[in-house]
Amino acid sequence: MSTNISSKNTMKATDHHNRNTDSFTNTLVNIVDLPQLQQLNFENLSAKYALTRLFTHLLMTLLIIIIAFIFQHFSLLPFPKDVHHNIFIGILILSALSLLLSIYLWFSDHHKHYALREQDLSYASGLIFKKIVTQPILRIQHIELKRGPIERKVGLASLQVFSAGGALHTFEISGLTLAIAESIRQYILQHKDMTLSKKNIVESSQSESNND
Repeated sequence: MSTNISSKNTMKATDHHNRNTDSFTNTLVNIVDLPQLQQLNFENLSAKYALTRLFTHLLMTLLIIIIAFIFQHFSLLPFPKDVHHNIFIGILILSALSLLLSIYLWFSDHHKHYALREQDLSYASGLIFKKIVTQPILRIQHIELKRGPIERKVGLASLQVFSAGGALHTFEISGLTLAIAESIRQYILQHKDMTLSKKNIVESSQSESNND
């Protein structure tokens, strides 16, 4: 009797091993045939984004120059004239650097793009140093829609993508119109739930099959 039970257990274990072996593959992948991220159809950000950032930086630079002229002309600071002059020159240098930064950001903002596919979200940025970040939708913990005062004024929004297990957001896509930002967020949340449900069903069916 015990011999028959042992024989049945051995056959069952052998059959289970054979099924696992049949499902396991380790085929060589041809790197040339892999899809390239650079071939994604990236979408541009809203045209308002670069204009708003340029206007904001230029306005801040202009305010700094005006304040510098006021302090220089009326000698509002209790310093000697030569110190006033040095402070004024320093502020002008900072203003020039701020102007150069505004020009750089203008061109840099035109090199920011995003792409949403069925299984992942990608974000490309960088004027000199190019960077592409891709986050699988299944690995997205949550996604936040953020709008500051200036963004609300011009009808823009930002999306912050948080990956599973990370305290900080993986990346942020700024310069989206409010409608597009809400649509992307809604799609990711719904698609993530559907993908998780399908994954749980598949794992459950595989577990039941293995138990048999």
